[in-house]
Amino acid sequence: MPKKPIILHTDHFVNKKVTFSFAKGIGGEIIHVDQIKNYDNPIATYGRLRGTGEAIKKSKEFWYIDHGYFNASKRTFAENRTFMNNFDGYFRIVHNNFWHYGQGSCKTDRLNKLNIKFKTQRKYGDYIILSEPAEVTVKYYKLNDWVNKTIKEIKKYSDRKIIKHNKHSPVKLMDLLKNAWAFVSDHSNAGLMAMTNGVPSHYTNKTLQKISSIKEIESSEINYNIFPNLAYGQWTLKEMESGEAWEFLQKDLIK
Repeated sequence: MPKKPIILHTDHFVNKKVTFSFAKGIGGEIIHVDQIKNYDNPIATYGRLRGTGEAIKKSKEFWYIDHGYFNASKRTFAENRTFMNNFDGYFRIVHNNFWHYGQGSCKTDRLNKLNIKFKTQRKYGDYIILSEPAEVTVKYYKLNDWVNKTIKEIKKYSDRKIIKHNKHSPVKLMDLLKNAWAFVSDHSNAGLMAMTNGVPSHYTNKTLQKISSIKEIESSEINYNIFPNLAYGQWTLKEMESGEAWEFLQKDLIK
């Protein structure tokens, strides 16, 4: 069986809430991120801030926890800050990566519980939405000049208009999606929302390019088979605390 990770927490209330829930479910040791000295053992933590991101970079094996793909806990974005409104939603848990790309052959039961209303893929669109990464994301994932580089890449394969968008944009993404041909980002969860609304998403991130890359921007088909697998990649705090999440993750890892 996979070895239990050491769970790292910070002083931030969101990190502590999530990591303590995960630790309870696996019966694992939990320590402050500043206390870790040995990176030979697997670690688990939430987010990339306040030292956790650097710990992940040093680790040989890690479990990464962050906001879920669908029905995540409600957040508010204001003044370049993110505020967590509640903890009722889902959180993704990923092994040795920051995202899943929908691999696997999971049942549809967890997806069905989410009550997502999938729209069929749109066959028209006036423009491409380019999702700009946040500054902290640019720094951590080394996405220097990502916007300009990505625009140049898109123009190799499409002559459609490009509209830049980020979480602080005055126009809501849902409004833009109504007439969009495609959605492009490095790794934004909004790409999944775009696909559920019938707009294909394309990624520059190496892992998520397995869903679809920019090269396919004029010809791709949405692969709806990834969604049941992604639903099994996210869990509620109650499912973490009960051990249900860890039980599945262990079995999934040793397949």
